[in-house]
Amino acid sequence: MAKRIFLFILTNILVLTTIMIVLSLLGVNNYIGADGNIMFGQLLVFSAVIGFSGSFISLAISRWMAKKMMGVKVIDPDRPNSSYEQDLVERVHRLSRAAGLTKMPEVGIYDSPEVNAFATGPSKRRSLVAVSSGLLQNMDDDAVEGVLAHEVAHISNGDMVTMTLLQGVINTFVVFLSRIAAWAVAQLVDEDKAALVHFLAIIVFQIAFSILGAIVVMAYSRYREFHADRGGADLAGKDKMIHALESLRAHVNRVDTRQESLATMKISGGKKKKMLFSTHPDLDERIRRLHAK
Repeated sequence: MAKRIFLFILTNILVLTTIMIVLSLLGVNNYIGADGNIMFGQLLVFSAVIGFSGSFISLAISRWMAKKMMGVKVIDPDRPNSSYEQDLVERVHRLSRAAGLTKMPEVGIYDSPEVNAFATGPSKRRSLVAVSSGLLQNMDDDAVEGVLAHEVAHISNGDMVTMTLLQGVINTFVVFLSRIAAWAVAQLVDEDKAALVHFLAIIVFQIAFSILGAIVVMAYSRYREFHADRGGADLAGKDKMIHALESLRAHVNRVDTRQESLATMKISGGKKKKMLFSTHPDLDERIRRLHAK
């Protein structure tokens, strides 16, 4: 837990430092002119820097961060410690070649009783597929094959980059619109109170717009799970993909939901949540759609 907290703090310091340096170099720290009006061009640049910096830094270090936070043991493909590790690497590499990947993902195992797996990385050429020890202990070979195919499909689809771009756009509009709305509210009060009202309004509007933005991001996250299911079915076969999802459904209570930042990367989101804010579709619906494929 202490290591996870340290990594979280370190990441945020890195993001904030980068943002401040870029804003200073671009000279867009102040987006309100001498006449008290908003300079929309500077505000848009300011918003884009804040919106995309965090997303791209998170993407750049996603593979490293996932390894550290989840304790992933990466398997050396040339020197696996067991025949089972060798088989796992060979399966991922075979599925990756079938998906058209020219650079094989790293393959790892993380020690956890949860029945889950995830894919991450800043690009198709620098990716990672990791499975939990709980999944390997509780799933048969066909189900494991389906899970691996789903994760390889995420990499092949470029889902990590697409999610980063979407999050960056959402963040940009959140920052941009919240400051316009806050400026408008500040015009309604006395001048001596305007600065405080503007500051507080930014916080309120940013929270409100972030919630609305999260709905869009979660909707895309659910869509890409359906897409990866179809891709997994193409790679491993529809029966294996359906069997994998049915196996995940049987172990839906064994999903670690403590690391929200990693939730969108995993194949299973655990118990049902309110659909608007769920990173994953309901497993029953995922299975139904594959049957109809």
